[in-house]
Formats: sequence, structure tokens, C-alpha cells
Amino acid sequence: MAEPEWAALLRELAAIAQTGLAYARDPFDLERYARLGELAAALIAVPTETEPAVIAALLQDEPGYATPKIDVRAGLFRNGQVLLVREVNDGLWSLPGGFADVNLSPAEAIEAEIEQETGFTARATKLVSLLDRRRHHAAHPRLRYCYRAFFLAEITGGAARPSLETTAVDFFPEDALPPLSTGRVTAPLIARLYAHWRAPELPTEFD
Repeated sequence: MAEPEWAALLRELAAIAQTGLAYARDPFDLERYARLGELAAALIAVPTETEPAVIAALLQDEPGYATPKIDVRAGLFRNGQVLLVREVNDGLWSLPGGFADVNLSPAEAIEAEIEQETGFTARATKLVSLLDRRRHHAAHPRLRYCYRAFFLAEITGGAARPSLETTAVDFFPEDALPPLSTGRVTAPLIARLYAHWRAPELPTEFD
């Protein structure tokens, strides 16, 4: 199911309020932007059946100019099979990765995520794609707008080990993937990684 149109409209409304509060100086404008933020939270709360205070808290986690979050994911292959992790919070499988940490380059961020979630050390070898999450996933519970960077990476050491965020680590063939955590990854996205792994000369893709 695609993201409903209201989600994009209300996300933009909330972003305008957040940015206005960051840059406005006139006290009356600040009051108006604060009220706009309250209205955005109240409107988002209705279709999501969530308390407005909860939505408001989520929207206030990063004050300042509203910009996209960046999520990094990696395709690692062994004997033609892709490395996946089983997520703690939904029990479904995903590519290793997550939101990039501050002070890490994109390559460093995905390498750190791989080691944290799988136990393997790895080296990022190619940026496969930089995508708008909305265009490649079903409706997602997160309010923040997000770009997703998919990498190819090579395992350099370590051994499979679950983590605080993952309950299992395993390799799967392309035609026998386990139930996927589709808010994080989909079969078509894994297929793209396979295509780039088989043909490294393919150009980086982007939305």
C-alpha cells in the first residue's frame, strides 16, 4: 500500500512549522509557527489514532531546519546468498543497516552498522542507490522524511553474531528469502543489490 497523500502534506506542514520556529525572530511569527506545529500534530494524530502529544514529541526530536534523515543498508554476499538479520522489534528479516551516526562518513556508517548488527567486519565497495523511502516502500510509521543509501560491501572478518537489535544472522538465496521487514527492505530492493553484485559496472541509481 502506497503512502497516503495526507502523510506527505502533513509532513510538509510540520516541517514548515519546525523551520519557522528555528529562524523566525518576530514573537508573533513564533507564536504562529508554534500553533502551526500544534495543528500539524493534531491532524496527524487523527488518521494514525495516536495522541497528539505523542505526535508532537516525535516532531520535536530534532529542532532546526527540517531535512531528510539518512538510512544506510548493505548487500553482502557469500556463495550467491545475501546476508540478512532478523529484527528484534518485528521478528522479520532485513538487510543490516539503520540511521547513519554523526561523525561517520557514509561508508563508515554502513560498515559500523554491519559489525554492530551481524558480527562481521566489512568494507563498503559501491554505492548502489540513493532512494526516496516513500517511492519504494509501503506506508511507513515514521514521520520523518528519509533518504536510503544502499551499498555493496565485502566481508573482511568476524563471525555471525546477533545483537541488541537483531535476534539472528544468516545467508539466504535470492529465490528463498525469509519474511521481510518491508518497512526496511523489499524483495525488489534486494534484487537490485543482486544485479549490481553480478554486474559491478552498473551505474549508481537515484531518485
